[in-house]
Amino acid sequence: MPSSAEQIPLLDLPPLEKQIRIRNLKKPFWTENKAKLIERYIYYFEQITRHGTYIDGFAGPQEEKNSEMWSAKLVLELRPRWLRHFYLIEKSAAQTKRLRELVNRQPPRDPKKEPKREVILKRGDVNDVLPTLLAERPITEAEATFCLLDQRTFECHWSTVGAVAEYKRAGLKIEIFYFFPIGWLDRALSALRDEKKARAWWGNDEWRRLEGLGSIARGELIAARFRTELGYKYATPFPIFERKGGGRIMYFMVHASDHDEAPKLMWRAYHNAVRPMDLDVQLEFGSA
Repeated sequence: MPSSAEQIPLLDLPPLEKQIRIRNLKKPFWTENKAKLIERYIYYFEQITRHGTYIDGFAGPQEEKNSEMWSAKLVLELRPRWLRHFYLIEKSAAQTKRLRELVNRQPPRDPKKEPKREVILKRGDVNDVLPTLLAERPITEAEATFCLLDQRTFECHWSTVGAVAEYKRAGLKIEIFYFFPIGWLDRALSALRDEKKARAWWGNDEWRRLEGLGSIARGELIAARFRTELGYKYATPFPIFERKGGGRIMYFMVHASDHDEAPKLMWRAYHNAVRPMDLDVQLEFGSA
């Protein structure tokens, strides 16, 4: 990706030689702004790349009553339309139908201003569909690529995340937004009858470590795994709270990237997606 210095004025942030970790965020963005945050980041992402591939592993709308705030919809309708390839994966037949209707509603491209666009819908379990898709090598090494894994609880296997992280054989890895449950995790773990489900989700039997950790420690742990196990240069957990103004942390959104400009773009998207807001951020700088 070329430098963004002449394309986007970035926030005045401290140097990123070391990994940023969130310790406290009194008024972060809230759940209903999640899709808008993703849309803002993809907008900045394509302003630098001027092309790109977007993968959404859980592409259907999660809330029927708020279908306008739907990540796949916001990204598909984003202007300018510079993203060239979309892979939208959804397990539900009803949601796949809604995705198809969404794609069919998109206006034709302007051949003078917009590149050809390919939107591929895949129905099925992301843990089957996405690794199979990646094994076909449809994305070039030079193609800037972003993958959204917006699971509810245990739906995304760690092996699937690994397949995304390991896809690029040279250069920068595929960027990932990975949603990690927090607010209902203890209840979900205690209600689990099949430990194989937790093992597939976490990747090994160490998921039991989560039972003795607080919310912040859990967020830091999952982000650390993206750096140590999957080899990402940057991975930061952004807390999603249950309501405007705070409340419980419902889940963490982990942003993982190799690109030096990506954390700056993420902070800018974070700031602009929830404007106006009064952030009180305390950062801890530790080794990446």
